[in-house]
Amino acid sequence: MTKDFQASKPIYIQIADQLSSQIVRGEISAGEKLPSVREMAIQSGVNPNTIQRTYSEMERMGIVETKRGQGTFVTENEQVLKALKLRLQTDIIGVFVQNMKELGFSQEEMIEGIQQYCRREQA
Repeated sequence: MTKDFQASKPIYIQIADQLSSQIVRGEISAGEKLPSVREMAIQSGVNPNTIQRTYSEMERMGIVETKRGQGTFVTENEQVLKALKLRLQTDIIGVFVQNMKELGFSQEEMIEGIQQYCRREQA
């Protein structure tokens, strides 16, 4: 976890986004237990209340499940995890498209640029 947070976005959301990315990348597996609120607060350098809010928000979204007396676990629901991956993809594409529009690129130029980039990466 990083301790460098953006002022423009609530810290608990930034931590939830980081955890979501780790889940999608497979760094945290479905069914895996997350660190306790206290452990995660220490790792992240934030107040435990912030982590509690992070976990609560992720639970509301169905990404994690809290088992009383056992801790917080990543959901094993494949549909939820697939939806999370698609949401992250859409978010990243949205930021990319907005940045490219601000630079004056058309949709066709963006698509061509992505195709050229992918061809170079495959070579």
